[in-house]
Amino acid sequence: MTPVDAIILGIVQGLTEFLPISSSGHIELGSALLNVQSTNSLLFSVVVHAATSLSTIVVFRKDLIQLISELFQLKKEAVYYSGALILSAVPVGIIGLTYEKEIESFFSGQVLLVGFMLLVTGLLLALTYYSRPREGKVTLGRALLIGLSQALAILPGISRSGATISTALLLGVDKEQAARFSFLMVLIPILGGSALKLLDFLGDPSSSGDTSVWTLTFGFLAAFITGLVACKWMISIVKKGKLIYFAFYCFIVGSITILLTI
Repeated sequence: MTPVDAIILGIVQGLTEFLPISSSGHIELGSALLNVQSTNSLLFSVVVHAATSLSTIVVFRKDLIQLISELFQLKKEAVYYSGALILSAVPVGIIGLTYEKEIESFFSGQVLLVGFMLLVTGLLLALTYYSRPREGKVTLGRALLIGLSQALAILPGISRSGATISTALLLGVDKEQAARFSFLMVLIPILGGSALKLLDFLGDPSSSGDTSVWTLTFGFLAAFITGLVACKWMISIVKKGKLIYFAFYCFIVGSITILLTI
C-alpha cells in the first residue's frame, strides 16, 4: 500500500464512516480496485476508524463536555445516558475479543461478502422509510438492541451508522437522538480497539506487515478531514429523513459487486 493509496482509502473511510453505506465495505472494494495487497489491512482499517472517531469527538465536543461535566455532578440523566453508551458497546466488545481471528479473515478481499452485506444494509435503510416518526429516547433496552446491530456491522458491507441509526429509528427513537447516540456509541469500541492495535504495533512494528507508519499517517489525516465534513452532513440527512436514497445506492453497488464477482 502506497501513501497515495492510503490517502484515497482514507478519504473513502472519512466519507463512508458517517454516511450509511459501510466504510469497511468500501475500504475492501477500494482495496480491490486499487489492487492493494496489504498483509495487515485490519490495522489500516482500525487506524482510519480512529481518525473518524476523532472527527466525531470534534463535531460533538460540546455534547461530550456537557456530558462529562454532568457526570461529575452525578446528574441522573447523564449517568443513565453514559450507562446506555457503555451497554451498547458490550456486544461488539464481546464478539471482537472472542472472535478476533475470524473477524480478521473478513478483511482479506472478501468482495462477494461485501456485495451481499450491502444489500442487507440497503434493506435496513429501506425499512426506516416506512417507519412512523416518533420522539422516543434511548433507554437501556434500546441501547442494548442498537449495540447488537453495531456488532453485526463488524461484517464488511454492513454500515455501522446505517445499522445503528436504522435500529434506533425502528425502535421509536427521535431522529436527532438516533444520530447523536449512533455517533457517540462508536467511540468506546473503536478507541479501545485502536489502543489495543497500537500497543501491538509498538511491541512488534513488524506486525504492520507492508503498511508503513507514513502510510498509516496519510490515511489517518485523510480520514479525519473528510470525516469532519461527512459527520455534519449525515446529521442533516437523518433529520430530513433522506436515508432511502442511500438504500438505493447500497442495492445498486451491492448488486453490481455480486454480478462482477460471480
